[in-house]
Amino acid sequence: MAGSTLRDVARRAGVSIRTVSNVVNGSVPVSDELRSRVEAALEELDYRPNLVARNLRRGRTGMIALVVPELDVPYFAELAREVITAARAHGYVVMLDQTDGDIERERELLGRESRATMFDGLLLSPLAISAEELRRRTNRVPVVLLGEHIFSGSFHHVAIDNIAAAREATEHLLGLGRRRIAAIGDQPYSTGETAQLRTVGYRQALERAGLAVDDRLIVPTPRFHRHLGAQAMRELLALPEPPDAVFCYNDLLAIGALHVLTQAGVRIPEDIAVVGVDGIQEGRYSSPALTTVAPDKTRLADIAVRTLIGVIDGTAPPPAEWRAPHRLIVRDSTVKPAPAPEA
Repeated sequence: MAGSTLRDVARRAGVSIRTVSNVVNGSVPVSDELRSRVEAALEELDYRPNLVARNLRRGRTGMIALVVPELDVPYFAELAREVITAARAHGYVVMLDQTDGDIERERELLGRESRATMFDGLLLSPLAISAEELRRRTNRVPVVLLGEHIFSGSFHHVAIDNIAAAREATEHLLGLGRRRIAAIGDQPYSTGETAQLRTVGYRQALERAGLAVDDRLIVPTPRFHRHLGAQAMRELLALPEPPDAVFCYNDLLAIGALHVLTQAGVRIPEDIAVVGVDGIQEGRYSSPALTTVAPDKTRLADIAVRTLIGVIDGTAPPPAEWRAPHRLIVRDSTVKPAPAPEA
């Protein structure tokens, strides 16, 4: 029934309005029998709470912010979609913003007290700001950090296990018999922790296989963009002894590498196999389709949103590192598809 009120629900369930309110808001425990009656009435009447009024009573906006380095990077766009879906299930609207990885922009978001009145909490994927600056921030809006930066347990931080992801990607290539495996995407400077962790995983896999690490095969890139993957791949092809496989630190770098290999007439995966990280949709439709380590973005977004709401409500546990699962998706860029059976 469109426009149903708490009074309507109470009448249908045969309980008081206060009992209905306690069930809807979760403010006071009620018996299982009463809860079942109220929930049945809520469903029958298609009751929708007035979230605006509820938030006003609580002194909240009903909005959370998601701030990422670059919205035009497919991984962040796909993650934003999952965050919006997860937040909507909890009655929150999501504001989106980007920092371009600029430290002044990150400082502005975290330093202006006026920001605290715009939204109830912030999901932030930082690139430049330090843990010490975050601890000293004057804006006390609740924050949960995503990916990219590392903060040693000082804050709630949601990410995948980057070392394990990189190790599994490299081990996949090793399992195919590849022995001269390159890596594209290292970032050996203060804001490149995610890349550095992926380099650790890459090195671990080679060392466990008894192979020496050839530093000439590790090509750094300042960002994880297609054209930088292409540029790095050209450098690797120019080596006296090019690699027989490439682990790229994200799918965009891998797609750039695939483009250069195709232009150069290199057979993929026969001559050089390629694997990326991120599991973006674009990789399914690259040519050849890209093997990737795919984070569970739905789970990552759910953990992040639930954790942030807990911080907002004061019910979250102490700051912790939260890990979202990931999985290897094998496609044509590493394993040549079997020929179709003859008719």
